Amino acid sequence: MAVGPYGALLEAVRGVKWPARRAVAGGAPGVHPARTRGVASEFAEYRPYRQGDDPRRLDWKLLARSDRAFVRLAPDRAVFPTLIVVDASASMAFPSAESGKWTAARRLAVAFAAIVHGSGDPVGLVVAGAHGATRLPPRTRRGVVAEMARTLDALVPGGSSPLAESFSGASPRVLLITDCLGDLDATRAAARAQTARGGEVHVIHVVARGELDPPTSAMLATDPEDASIARPLTDATRQRYLAAFASWCEDTARRWRDDGVSFQRCMDDEPSEVVARRVVAPPQAGARS
Repeated sequence: MAVGPYGALLEAVRGVKWPARRAVAGGAPGVHPARTRGVASEFAEYRPYRQGDDPRRLDWKLLARSDRAFVRLAPDRAVFPTLIVVDASASMAFPSAESGKWTAARRLAVAFAAIVHGSGDPVGLVVAGAHGATRLPPRTRRGVVAEMARTLDALVPGGSSPLAESFSGASPRVLLITDCLGDLDATRAAARAQTARGGEVHVIHVVARGELDPPTSAMLATDPEDASIARPLTDATRQRYLAAFASWCEDTARRWRDDGVSFQRCMDDEPSEVVARRVVAPPQAGARS
């Protein structure tokens, strides 16, 4: 698979599995436990034999002992389509379009696409940027990860395209990669609707190291999505900024978790494979994701 600079990353996530958090609706055969029961070698329970059942599925030993005909049932396995939504608004270009949050977002998207595709599940992509949403529908075909990588690499963050619209017709599982600086309330409402339908929502909040520790020299901090909003950052205002940003990050995490969403914060210089393994790990009892 030709994936350019992502080869080492794909090797690092090879074999990583991302199981569904609950039984999924029946569909095409896959690796995730389904809500239905079928007939297979992995035993789950018995059901009385009905006309039309395959006689080869009869439990002949039980029939000999009890003179009653039963077939062996096993848990069905189904695919679990995943949609990866990437925020490509102007704020994601911090500190530049060639590094920082945008690089981290692209690498995370490619890593998760490889994980989903490696399980045989359909994976799709929505990139919300300056010119609206770029969409690749969920597919399992060979080359889909490379296509997603090329799509992401060809885009430059800009504008303030709403993320909430990306949830329209979403797959059972949605992974949102964002800096949470856009239409957060509307996006949270869309995520709540997704979970109300029985779907999963996972949010990775990408934070640049420079946002946590800005330069100590005096500078004019300008909103990348609204140039009319600018504030001087000096020695006198730096501490207030640091306290306000830390408080906002904690409040953002709390609100997502209160919505029943799996939430992880990721620094822009954190290895993507480390973040991926943290997200796919099953939640521990009483733990906060």
